[in-house]
Amino acid sequence: MEYIIIAVVIAVVLLGAASGLVVNGRRRRQLPPPSTPTRIGEPQVGEDAAAPREAPTRTVEEVPLPEAAPAEAAAPEAPAVRELDVPEPTAGRLVRLRSRLSRSQNSMGKGLLALLSRDHLDEDTWEEIEEVLLTADVGVAPTQELVERLRSRVKVLGTRTPDELRALLREELTTLVDPTLDRTLHTARHTEGDAPRPAVVLVVGVNGVGKTTTSGKLARVLVADGRTVLLGAADTFRAAAADQLQTWGERVGARTVRGPEGGDPASVAFDAVKQGIAEGADTVLVDTAGRLHTKTGLMDELGKVKRVVEKHGPVDEVLLVLDATTGQNGLVQAKVFAEVVDITGIVLTKLDGTAKGGIVVAVQRQLGVPVKLIGLGEGADDLAPFDPAGFVDALIG
Repeated sequence: MEYIIIAVVIAVVLLGAASGLVVNGRRRRQLPPPSTPTRIGEPQVGEDAAAPREAPTRTVEEVPLPEAAPAEAAAPEAPAVRELDVPEPTAGRLVRLRSRLSRSQNSMGKGLLALLSRDHLDEDTWEEIEEVLLTADVGVAPTQELVERLRSRVKVLGTRTPDELRALLREELTTLVDPTLDRTLHTARHTEGDAPRPAVVLVVGVNGVGKTTTSGKLARVLVADGRTVLLGAADTFRAAAADQLQTWGERVGARTVRGPEGGDPASVAFDAVKQGIAEGADTVLVDTAGRLHTKTGLMDELGKVKRVVEKHGPVDEVLLVLDATTGQNGLVQAKVFAEVVDITGIVLTKLDGTAKGGIVVAVQRQLGVPVKLIGLGEGADDLAPFDPAGFVDALIG
C-alpha cells in the first residue's frame, strides 16, 4: 500500500513540473524582443524611424528675416547744463525794496513827524524827539546835531504844515546820512601797466552776520553790473562755507577757488587772486572766515590774509558785514576790525528786520567810511546799493 501512495505522489510532482515548463515556454514566445532605448534628439532609421510629417512649403518672401542684432549701447547722455541765473539789475533794487524798508523803519519817521506836528514844541517834546532818534541807534552826537538844526529851522519856519515838516525832516535826515560820501564799489579790472589784474574785494565780519551769504549775493551784484567774477573760499574753518559759496557762484557762472578744510586762509586767498589774474577776471571776491573781534589771534590772521593778497597788488575793497539788529554792539565790532584792516565800506544786513535804521548814521560817523550795500531780505537779489535819498524816503514814509 505504501508503494502505491509513493508512486502517486511522484507522478503528481512530475506532471506539475512538465506543465510549468510548457507555460514558461509559452511565456518566452509571447514576450516581445527588448527594444533599444531611444535618445532624444537622435535620428531613427529603419523600422524605428517615425513616419515623415507633411510640412507646408513657404516661398522666399514668406520666410521671416532674422532679427537684427541689438545696436551698440548708446553713449550716456551728457549731464544737463544748468541754466545760469540772470541777477536783477542793481539800479532799481532799492526802489523795489523801499516798501519793505519803510515797513520796518516807519516807526522812526512817523514818530518824528507826529512830534514835530504838535502846536507847541516845548522842552519835553524835544526830549521825546531825542529819545526817538537814540532808540533808532542814530547815536548821541548825531542826535544832538539833528535836534539843534531842527530847532533852528522850525523857529524860522513859523507855521508848520505837514508837507513842510516832511520836507524839512527829509532834508535834515539826508544831510545826516551824508550823501557826499563816495559809495562806489571799486570792482573794475586794472588795465594800466604791463600786468593787468582784477580788482580784489575782501569780505570780513564776525561770526553769524550772514557773511558767506552776503558774499554770494555780492557776486550777483557784480555779475548784474557786467563783471566777470572769481570767488575765493578763504573761510576754511567752517566745513559748509566753501560749499555754500560755490553754490552761489555756480548760479551765476562764477568759479570758486577753495582749499582743504582747516587749511591756511591766506594761501587760498593768494591762489584765488593768482587764478583771477590768469583767467582775466574783472573781480576776485574773497570770503574770509568769521572771527570774534575779541580774539586777537584771529584778528591778526585776518591782517595776514590781506598782506598776502597784496603781494599781487593793492586790495581795492575791504567790506565789513554788520548785522543791523546788533545796534551799538556792531559799532564796537566795526572799530576793532578797522584797526586790523583798512575798511573801505560797510554792508548792513537784516536792515528790514529792525526799526533801528539810525545805525547807518552811527557806523559812518564811527569809522568815517560809507555804508555801500544794505541787505533787505532773504531773496537772492535783496542786496542793494545804498542810496541816501531812497533810504530817507523809506524812513519818513
